[in-house]
Amino acid sequence: MKAVVMIDYGTSDVLQEQEIAKPELKETETLVEMFATTVNSGDHLMLSGAFQDIIPLRFPHILGVEIAGVVREVGANVTHVKQGDRVIGLTETGGGYAEFAVVEEERLTVIPSTLSFEETVALSAVGLTAWQALFQYGRLQPGQRILIHAGAGAVGHLAVQLAKQHGAYVIATARPENHEFVRQLRADEVIDYTTTDFGETVRPVDIVLDMVRDGGETERKSYTVLKDGGKLLSLVSPVIDRNPSVRGIEAQFVRVNPNRSDWLSLIRKVQDQKLKVHIDRIFPFNAKGITEAHRASETRGKKGQLLIARDR
Repeated sequence: MKAVVMIDYGTSDVLQEQEIAKPELKETETLVEMFATTVNSGDHLMLSGAFQDIIPLRFPHILGVEIAGVVREVGANVTHVKQGDRVIGLTETGGGYAEFAVVEEERLTVIPSTLSFEETVALSAVGLTAWQALFQYGRLQPGQRILIHAGAGAVGHLAVQLAKQHGAYVIATARPENHEFVRQLRADEVIDYTTTDFGETVRPVDIVLDMVRDGGETERKSYTVLKDGGKLLSLVSPVIDRNPSVRGIEAQFVRVNPNRSDWLSLIRKVQDQKLKVHIDRIFPFNAKGITEAHRASETRGKKGQLLIARDR
């Protein structure tokens, strides 16, 4: 089968197409024919080498942690899904940038026929990240104040919607060209991070959700706007919980775990039109498209999700 692999750590330049053997299944695994995936922040961090101490890779390696496709084969002990099911899923290190991906049954959930792969693939990891960050790690409560960095981004635009629906007061940072988009998501305040120091303008908040890769500057400044005993939730700093405690602030790295109950909650919100996954661009599911998608992800200013999808 064809796969787009990374041959070393680096940028999108280390991605190339190769012909590899179709993987064999273990008893608890499924073979999913891939129809859509994304450029996930986890893919980016693994590609750059930022996670190599935590998740070392062997090359060539197939990225693509967000899975959307059709189950074609199942292992002997698989009971939750069957051949022909349309599914979304999340892998630990990738596998989605290929014609077929092997996924553990527990990392998949079935999606309804009324929703497309494009509508739901971003729920695989990005939606799950927003949900678990807010409600599992952050234990967000109605009336609390939350600062969401990169509010127009893949995770950010979903987190803004979910937090606002839960009754929180939502402050988001975004580039000026994305302000109207974030306001339409019902953020209470939108801050232009290119011209405004949020550390000097934001009144104390209960929670900060940080997904900005800038060498830790946003993380450091986020402490200054948190209330005593607040929560700093990071998607980019795996060792943030090793930092010395500051004013009782609970600093956590959000490690997303597959959870069918959470996925079903997200799917219901999409079905009920209470949650909108905004697609910035869709790239072809081939070597050129995947490379271009990664290049686009390395720039700032996108709104929502970058998808990689096959023509059907």
